[in-house]
This record gives sequence, C-alpha cells and structure tokens, in this order.
Amino acid sequence: MFRRRESVPFAFLAEADTFRSNVAPPPRERSSAGQIAGSWLLGLTIVAALVGALVIGMPALTLDHSAQTQQSRASQGR
Repeated sequence: MFRRRESVPFAFLAEADTFRSNVAPPPRERSSAGQIAGSWLLGLTIVAALVGALVIGMPALTLDHSAQTQQSRASQGR
C-alpha cells in the first residue's frame, strides 16, 4: 500500500524529523564570575528558605498531647 501524503501547507511537518541543518548555532557565551556567584547565591537562598520554612513549620506538625487531654477532661466534666 502507498502512504497518503499531506496537503502542501503541512507537508514540511512530516519531513521535519529527517531534516538536518548544516548551520551550527553560535557557541554559548561563558558566564562571568559575577553571574556564577549570583546563581549560587540564589540557589543557596532558596534552599535556606525551604529549610527555614520546614524548621518553623515542624512545631505545627507535631501532636500536642496536653491539649488533647485537656479537651477530654473538659468533655468528661459535663
């Protein structure tokens, strides 16, 4: 059986997988020392913020057993 070809406007999409360009992209510029230090500082700030949020949020995640016993005592007194 023969393959059905697309109409003219979209024919290039079918051939895009086999297309190889002979034009190389320009080389990337090297990052300066300030840009590298800035990216490290930004990453360190984000990690420190996540760790700080976890440390501050940990008391809210723990169960407070004294509050539960106070509620049970109050409910028993009724």
